[in-house]
Amino acid sequence: MHRREFLLSASAAATALTVQRIFGAEPRYRIGYTTNTRGVDPATTWAGDPFRGFTEARKVGFHYVEAFATSFSQFYPDDVAGLRKRIDEIGVTFAAITGGARGGNTHFEDPAARQAVVENHLGVVRFSKKFGCDHQKTNLGSRRPGGTTQEDLKNIAETAEALGRRSLEEEGIPYGFHAHLGSQFQNQNEIDYVMANTDPKHVRFVLDTGHITMAGMDPIALTKRLGTRIVEFHLKDTQPQDRGGTKNVPTPDRDQMKDPYFFPLGTGGVDFPALKSHLDSIQWKGFLVVELDTSPFRPPKESARITANYIENTMKIPL
Repeated sequence: MHRREFLLSASAAATALTVQRIFGAEPRYRIGYTTNTRGVDPATTWAGDPFRGFTEARKVGFHYVEAFATSFSQFYPDDVAGLRKRIDEIGVTFAAITGGARGGNTHFEDPAARQAVVENHLGVVRFSKKFGCDHQKTNLGSRRPGGTTQEDLKNIAETAEALGRRSLEEEGIPYGFHAHLGSQFQNQNEIDYVMANTDPKHVRFVLDTGHITMAGMDPIALTKRLGTRIVEFHLKDTQPQDRGGTKNVPTPDRDQMKDPYFFPLGTGGVDFPALKSHLDSIQWKGFLVVELDTSPFRPPKESARITANYIENTMKIPL
């Protein structure tokens, strides 16, 4: 496809998405793709170049993309027009922009840092809102060597509640927290505590099928428990032997470029048809965003193509 033809098709795609929003014709499931995938070859990796990821994801067939605010240091927070021009040229729309900002405070466990944490993440909420994002998500700060204590959990829940309440009341944006290996918010006990000690209107959940599985939980069971409190899914697969929750939680030093535990959809570690069947039954509606941290065996674009084919042909969801 020539550049002019690509730009025209990209513009048409962006216009179609806008029309869907105006007339309320959005489908139940909107499929997105993150752009942080590390590849072996510097010429094809998406890591460090979100616009390469956006462009190649769009060529595979994805219309929505997701990235960290830290990926846009030349645009965040003041050059909204510049970033919008870049993504409009590619023909994609943001599913979400993940907070917090580069250099901002992420110590949810520290009550003395609460105001700084909340203001840092609200800055990304306001930035995301300018691109039409209808929800916000974030990972919590890095896990400390001793793990997350009960006192940490109390403070995390209070900070999450303060952030989620302000996001909804001031900006009209529901806030979801992403349980993630290596973060302060990783395992069943931590999820249970934060969900039980926050208001469901203010603190929503981002369920990542890969991270939940590799933290030792069953993502289908957790989906059934949390239901519509889940504001977004991240989709990734695992090895078949980890299905239903691994018995071997990976250590933080495991190198996913050499020994990966997340894979394109279809490997067999996550029962995606069962996930979709349950979401259909409760009429859940929202973003299913593919996130593949690494692609050590093929270029990231080809891993995206494998997943795109699985979503369309096995899950029967159009991109």
